[in-house]
Amino acid sequence: MNDHSYPPSNERNAEHFARSVAFRLSEGTQQLPYDISERLRASRMQALARRKKPVAIMHAAGSVHRAGHSAVLGTGPQGMGWWQSLLSAVPVLALLAGLVVIQMDLDETGILEVAEVDAALLADDLPPAAYSDPGFVQFLKTTDSHQAH
Repeated sequence: MNDHSYPPSNERNAEHFARSVAFRLSEGTQQLPYDISERLRASRMQALARRKKPVAIMHAAGSVHRAGHSAVLGTGPQGMGWWQSLLSAVPVLALLAGLVVIQMDLDETGILEVAEVDAALLADDLPPAAYSDPGFVQFLKTTDSHQAH
């Protein structure tokens, strides 16, 4: 049961703090010269005229319902129509479709890279066992250094 006649606790605390600050400031103005106190009064009136007015909420907020051991957001007792449920599933379906397309592209790219390496190994003059030979790296270094000169 909600009683909306009293503001929430945080608003009451803020209002109490604001009133105490205003009271302290008002106490100090009694000892100020007349021209300064008049300027302060005029500024106070301007601030009161510009203050934000509270805005009433015109729409019903969503509610939280219990569903087993979990909480779900809902629109209240009137519920949503089947078409609203379908529309809320569209972003999820779009995300899943995007993930499937990305995965298919990555799979195709990986297959093409492996095929390219295999084709290069099979078309090369060296046998595949030469690449695992420890002296092969030294051979490549000496060949590169001779070609550089």
